[in-house]
Amino acid sequence: MIIDDKVQARKEIENLKVYVPGKPIEEVQRELGLTQITKLASNENPYGCSPQVIKAIAEEMKNNALYPEATAPALSEKLSKRLNIEKDHIFFGNGSAEIISLLTRAYIRPGDEAIMADSTFPRYQSNVLIGGGLPIRVPLIDGVHDLDKMLAAITEKTRMIFICNPNNPTGTIVEKDRLRTFVENVPASVLLVMDEAYYEFMNKDDALDTVSLLAQYPNLVLLRTFSKIYGLAALRIGYGLMHPSIQTELNKVKEAFNTNRLAQAAALAALDDNRFVEDCAQKNATGRSYLITELEKMGLSCFASHANFLMVKVGRSGNEVFQGLLRQGVIVRSGAAFGYPETIRVTVGAQDENEIFIKALGQVLNQA
Repeated sequence: MIIDDKVQARKEIENLKVYVPGKPIEEVQRELGLTQITKLASNENPYGCSPQVIKAIAEEMKNNALYPEATAPALSEKLSKRLNIEKDHIFFGNGSAEIISLLTRAYIRPGDEAIMADSTFPRYQSNVLIGGGLPIRVPLIDGVHDLDKMLAAITEKTRMIFICNPNNPTGTIVEKDRLRTFVENVPASVLLVMDEAYYEFMNKDDALDTVSLLAQYPNLVLLRTFSKIYGLAALRIGYGLMHPSIQTELNKVKEAFNTNRLAQAAALAALDDNRFVEDCAQKNATGRSYLITELEKMGLSCFASHANFLMVKVGRSGNEVFQGLLRQGVIVRSGAAFGYPETIRVTVGAQDENEIFIKALGQVLNQA
């Protein structure tokens, strides 16, 4: 049966591309008939989550028949004390990615402009287009946001600016003094969305204390997540820090129960286990250094990463290297999708996973 030609999707999404995540382990096993798979494609935590989280989820299972509290008040209370911020500045989403879509749903009108890097998290652009807005993409400089050109790109139509710090896919950060100056110079009429999904992996000496800026800059929105270092990617829960007036608008356009009971309970427990988070950050730093050293032995380089992944310059088709690694059971991402066709992006795994990747990459490059 053919659908009636009068049933048409909105024009804004006519040329929108479907988001392509890292290949799941199960899909690769089906396609290639492999049993041993090393997935280093989606920047997940190779060490899982805190044991306290497992216990909390098991305990919360008895409430599966009950809807969750819509605003996650217990989690909000704990985060407000952790971050020294009022509870009405905290908004929870189905992953921080949902908050991006809610921000554009609430604030982007047809014809509005939103400034972002040309190689960054693709959902900024997608959600702006869905809202009928125009993405203004500013090229990175050596993988880093060009803040001067982003400021210069602001017009009377600019409604929103996205800064991903550390940036996905390059892993780079903006030097904190330059970032603070940028925050100071963005007009108060423009929402500045700072996506800090990988914040916990940063060396604290390199990180700007953005939370302390919220009181002074009500147009600033910070996004963070429990998906990465906390290891709760499957449960989809993240949060935004923002002026209460922005939170009010997001509550109008969000789904009634956008974060579930298990996710809220898991996040509560995750916040209690600082040792787990610190241990994961240290292991990531060690693994990242190992990978950089081994890559340099191969004559390869990568962008200076402050996250749990590396964007590696392979000097040939990233798609071909991706496919070669896939045939050996190692899943990474090709940089072609991010605008860097001669790169791959690899997640920092546990030590045995890193060693498997290095060995497989060497074989792929030698075969090429």
